[in-house]
Amino acid sequence: MSINSAMLAGVSGLVANSSALAAISDNIANVNTVAYKRNQVNFANAVTAQAVKGRYSAGGVQGITRQFVSQQGLIQASGSSTDLAISGDGFFVVTDKGAGVTAQDARTFTRQGSFSIDADGFLKNDSNRYLQGWPVQANGTFNVNPSDLNSMGSINVKNLGAAVAATTDVGISANLNAAGVVSAGEAAYNTGATSMANYAANVAGGTQPDFVIEMNLIDSTGGSRKLAMAFLKDNAALGNTWHAEIYAVPATDVSSAGPSGQLASGNVVFNNDGSIDLTNTTLFGAPGAPAVISLDASGGANPKWTDSLGIAAQDITLDLSTITQLAQGSTVNSISSNGAGVGNIVAIDVDEDGIVSAIYDNSQIRKVAKIGIATFPNSDGLTPISGNSYRASLAAGVMTVKESGSGGAGRIAPSSLEASTVDLSAEFTGLIQTQKAYSASSKIITTADQMLEELINIKR
Repeated sequence: MSINSAMLAGVSGLVANSSALAAISDNIANVNTVAYKRNQVNFANAVTAQAVKGRYSAGGVQGITRQFVSQQGLIQASGSSTDLAISGDGFFVVTDKGAGVTAQDARTFTRQGSFSIDADGFLKNDSNRYLQGWPVQANGTFNVNPSDLNSMGSINVKNLGAAVAATTDVGISANLNAAGVVSAGEAAYNTGATSMANYAANVAGGTQPDFVIEMNLIDSTGGSRKLAMAFLKDNAALGNTWHAEIYAVPATDVSSAGPSGQLASGNVVFNNDGSIDLTNTTLFGAPGAPAVISLDASGGANPKWTDSLGIAAQDITLDLSTITQLAQGSTVNSISSNGAGVGNIVAIDVDEDGIVSAIYDNSQIRKVAKIGIATFPNSDGLTPISGNSYRASLAAGVMTVKESGSGGAGRIAPSSLEASTVDLSAEFTGLIQTQKAYSASSKIITTADQMLEELINIKR
């Protein structure tokens, strides 16, 4: 009966517009939710079979929900270094727990990058989802697997321990006095019967040097050590040669074949213009040998760090290229060295490549993990779940995890957040339209009721 179909069409209008109102309500409520993607209910007509010629049966309307997951929200600057946004396609991979994530734990996907560090050191967003990433390996690289989510783990920036960097390079800028007189002890030194290392250690048979340069080092445990480079002017022709030794201060820090912690002994030669002649310098063995002091680990072979110190092996490269011999007083201009003592974490940094790093108060930076970006052929087909997240679905297609900015994946924007895609003016306009459409559908039911009432009254 046509009147009955008209009433059912009105009911379908009420149901469809109720769904539209629900979607608009969700959108308005989430206008300030980070990276929220608006939903919309579109309408499609339903056509029934016209069984009787000349009569029309109303089919009504059906509501079809559409989500705009792929729509990019505005990227806004944030004051937190752990706030992240994705500029372009893709999602952060997250889980519901931080520690002990297994292959059986569900991985979900979100663009809500309002991450902060929880009490256990995990990066967690406002919806209590834990950020996943590829952990750094021992060689400083990342095992990037595009399809295995189990290769990723919850990113923890707390249990990293202190950072130490042993000294590997020392640069020395100094001048030796070309006009200095030859020491009285130089003749005895030339015979090999004495050493400047013994003098520094207050051991008999020592010769006082003309000039000493002390260098502070950091060992593998973060401890501070000291090496000294001592010079004694040689009574050679042209006066361009100096005897030189390198030794530990105190001598007990090292064990070596030489006297009193001596690690190197030979001559340093200068050109006539006062520049150093590294080709003929024999301080490190043969003429022109690399300027490197090699110390084996405690318990190793000489020369080594003393066994009781428990220090790892260490190679120290010396840059002597700016040592000069000019006719002015012997002086140290500068000593530069790398390495850093024990440091504690003071900040967490994330770069555009998605690398999460811990910054220490000794200027060291330690990589922790690399954030992967999950992409889908049809991200609008993902299944929404609570917490502004999504689950993979057949409609979304096969997921691939990519590095930031590669293979079509969006680039991570650190210290930023993605805004909601809700436009309040559009939502309020839709609210008015939905209200009017709902009222109109209810009027269909009222009119159909009146017509049925007239039909019933015919019998009376």
